[in-house]
Amino acid sequence: MTTITTFCGHCGRLNRLPAVRLHQAPRCGHCQQTLFASQPLAATDANFDRLIGSDLPVLVDFWASWCGPCRQFAPVFEALAREQEPRLRCVKLDTEAQPAVAGRYAIRSIPTLMLFRQGKLLGQMQGALPKGVLLQWLDSQLAPE
Repeated sequence: MTTITTFCGHCGRLNRLPAVRLHQAPRCGHCQQTLFASQPLAATDANFDRLIGSDLPVLVDFWASWCGPCRQFAPVFEALAREQEPRLRCVKLDTEAQPAVAGRYAIRSIPTLMLFRQGKLLGQMQGALPKGVLLQWLDSQLAPE
């Protein structure tokens, strides 16, 4: 039986579950809430590596509160989280509040989107993308090789 390791959308703890249960509203073994919160989880310097280590793809939005395009893109990113879980997980990292991770990935332009799976960077894109363009990019990045 194939198992998937991913984080809880509420408490951020890692959970392991059978892949066949992904679409059955699984609950977190720690907080007992549904594993998929259908909203982006806030990343910190402390939890970032654990979050991107998920077996499911993780899309990270590197943003800042003072950034106009970031604020315009936020509803698109939130809608993506609602519509795409459990296919992929969505995480937001505030580059001003969490500078260590932003520095590690040399974030110079925001918003920047980075797609990870099991801690490996699959692709990245800059700018506030329309939802359709974002979905096309995700499909191209997640297509089987």
